[in-house]
Amino acid sequence: MNTQPRHDDAAPKRRINSLAVFAGAVVTVVLGVVIGANVMFNRLLDAPLAGDHSENVSATTTTEVAVALSTAPAAAKVQAVTTAFAPPAEDSLPEGDYGKMIRLGERIFKETGKYAPRYVGNDLNCVNCHLDGGRKPDSAPLWAAFVHYPAYRSKTGKVDTLASRIQGCFAFSMNGKAPLQDDEIMTALQTYAFWLATGAPVGKPMPGSGYPKLKKAAQPDYARGEKVYMQNCALCHGTDGQGQRTGNIQVFPPLWGPKSFNWGAGMHQLANAAGFIQTNMPLGKGGTLSEQDAWDVAMFMNSHERPQDPRFMGSIEATRKKYHDTDDSMYGRTVNGHVLGSPYRDGAAFESVVATEARSYGTLIRNAGLADR
Repeated sequence: MNTQPRHDDAAPKRRINSLAVFAGAVVTVVLGVVIGANVMFNRLLDAPLAGDHSENVSATTTTEVAVALSTAPAAAKVQAVTTAFAPPAEDSLPEGDYGKMIRLGERIFKETGKYAPRYVGNDLNCVNCHLDGGRKPDSAPLWAAFVHYPAYRSKTGKVDTLASRIQGCFAFSMNGKAPLQDDEIMTALQTYAFWLATGAPVGKPMPGSGYPKLKKAAQPDYARGEKVYMQNCALCHGTDGQGQRTGNIQVFPPLWGPKSFNWGAGMHQLANAAGFIQTNMPLGKGGTLSEQDAWDVAMFMNSHERPQDPRFMGSIEATRKKYHDTDDSMYGRTVNGHVLGSPYRDGAAFESVVATEARSYGTLIRNAGLADR
């Protein structure tokens, strides 16, 4: 009888099958975890973060965005445009020849008759209309002029460069003649303007540019303007409008007469004058006059005679029709029996008119009790 043990051939097969089942189960579980994690991860990627409105924005039409912008709070819009540009500090001038040219431009700007006498025909300086050396906002600052040119101007009917704009100032505001574009005077003034505009955005609207635009509450009135002038302006500019001098130095500029700007200057326009006056005058007390006062005193100031428009076409009528046919200009209108723009017979006649006005204004001042102010 055979007593050797029998070997079961099916046992290894059962163990292999058990391992296969176990491995399959593990793989299934792992795949499930991986797939589930992947799904959850994708969902996390698709879900917006806290405060992230990209999903809403992607679903928002262009029209809806435009509407949202147009209906933004007014205060937020105003806040974005109320800060005026700040030019470099005076003590930050660069060294070397470049700095010397900037300094020359500044001197010409502040004392134009002294440093550019060949091109000046009156007693004004650039700084009289562009305050604080061309720095002050709302007084046509020089830094704004630099970044806004070239530009089309209706006054000239063409695109003007900064150089041609400065040449116009010499011809009209300074009642002189324009320097050539390669003259050192022009180089210095443009270099000064360039330096003042350091960091300013080019070609974009800037708060403080030009003169403020005032609304007309009522028609400007000569008589009201005369009273405003006597109470607020005569102390510096004189009862006769000829300003104040100390020796050879013109301390306060003449506002009309042979030594003031001519009929082609921008300041002869009522809107420019009113905006400048209301914001900047009396000097150091800008904003104290009402807008109506500013309109009235601008009317009074520009209802006096001054040098002829260099573009004179042979007659007052033709010149007004070509260059002054607007309510903004007093040129060609009759005030106190005189047609503005028509020359007096001679200098003596003009001086006589000035003296008569001065006596009349002196009486007004005494009667108003303002003589000691």
